[in-house]
Amino acid sequence: MAAYFTPELFRFLSRLKRNNDRDWFQSHKHEYETLARDPALRFITDFAAPLYKISPYLVADPRPSRGSLFRIYRDTRFAADKRPYKTNVAMRFAHRGKDVHSPGFYLHLEQGGCFAASGLWHPEPATLLQVRNAMVSRPGDWRKVRKLLNWDDATRLSRPPRGFAADHEFVDDLKLRDLGSAIEFTDTQVCSPKFMSLFASACQKMAPLAGFLSSSLGLSF
Repeated sequence: MAAYFTPELFRFLSRLKRNNDRDWFQSHKHEYETLARDPALRFITDFAAPLYKISPYLVADPRPSRGSLFRIYRDTRFAADKRPYKTNVAMRFAHRGKDVHSPGFYLHLEQGGCFAASGLWHPEPATLLQVRNAMVSRPGDWRKVRKLLNWDDATRLSRPPRGFAADHEFVDDLKLRDLGSAIEFTDTQVCSPKFMSLFASACQKMAPLAGFLSSSLGLSF
């Protein structure tokens, strides 16, 4: 089996980082399509079968827009950073009809910073409360999956959230505002013909946490 991604992908993204403007991108759009977009869509298409074995409730949607592939265009309407393009390739495998905040799987490809992840990043307060209530009401289930938490950049409260005891067994977890697991890949691994199986294996390892978070939100997994 041939690799989906090549070192040229990372070279393109590195050049885009140095030339992040519309004129440069338009003149190199064919490179984006052949090195990034099209291989990513093939990867998404082929990941549907391995994903189904992990969870039949998550979707690998290969549509060029509004599917699993994130747009390369940044939303700069309310951002101080007006650079128009993202300098990574990203994919999400979420519950059908749910957005990126679904506790499914995420793949991030960027030179020197490739990883798979699963969890909830900056969820709404009501969503976070559901997860915290599940931790407390299902302590045995949470003990089995909490060891998977490893987001170094997760934000947390300085005090226990209102309504939860300061001496609770899971007080440090209850303070978290972001909950998730990540597994890193080297650029070489991403460019290997074995990357599909590496990514599927990573998702399988993170699946228990994704399952707990999904069930706490009333989602099947």
